[in-house]
Amino acid sequence: MNAAKRLEIFRRFHEDNPEPKTELAYSSPFELLIAVILSAQSTDVGVNKATAKLFPVANTPEAIHALGVEGLSEYIKTIGLFNSKAKNVIETCRLLIERHGSVVPQTREALEALPGVGRKTANVVLNTAFRQLTMAVDTHIFRVSNRTGLAPGKNVVEVEKKLMKFVPKEYLLDSHHWLILHGRYVCLARKPRCGSCRIEDLCEYKDKTSDD
Repeated sequence: MNAAKRLEIFRRFHEDNPEPKTELAYSSPFELLIAVILSAQSTDVGVNKATAKLFPVANTPEAIHALGVEGLSEYIKTIGLFNSKAKNVIETCRLLIERHGSVVPQTREALEALPGVGRKTANVVLNTAFRQLTMAVDTHIFRVSNRTGLAPGKNVVEVEKKLMKFVPKEYLLDSHHWLILHGRYVCLARKPRCGSCRIEDLCEYKDKTSDD
């Protein structure tokens, strides 16, 4: 895919949705960090239902840590893998209190040192909470990047590096939100909705469907 096509793809994404946002509900960098940890292999809708009950009761490292694993599990038991996630979140809260003065760190290295925080989660927090130029490649972005020809790669890190290189600089900050939303609602895994896709004429996928 050439640079002109990439530029037009993101121009259209921007035109349709000038200020894309994550669908996770949060009101602070800490709330976002916890929501993203909880969202692994779960839907944003499911996470939002759980945090709508949790955050009014506990939305600081101290308050969540005070709940303990069992107390936290009661709030998040509707989410997949809630037991292991509860352990990770409690330990993450302890480390935030002890190492970072209860403040969410703003470097990938410090974030990835927290339990339950991998490269993708760190990138989401850095980009969404702190507006850093990072690319959080999830299954949606991996699929869209490969299927469209935008930034094909064999693994998520390869796709991440290509997107950081190829996405036009003026659109890079918000690009991961556009790509996630496109993968979630249009470029679906089983059968893409090519008939209602804004970038169908620019996409290099060979097996386009007529589905709306």
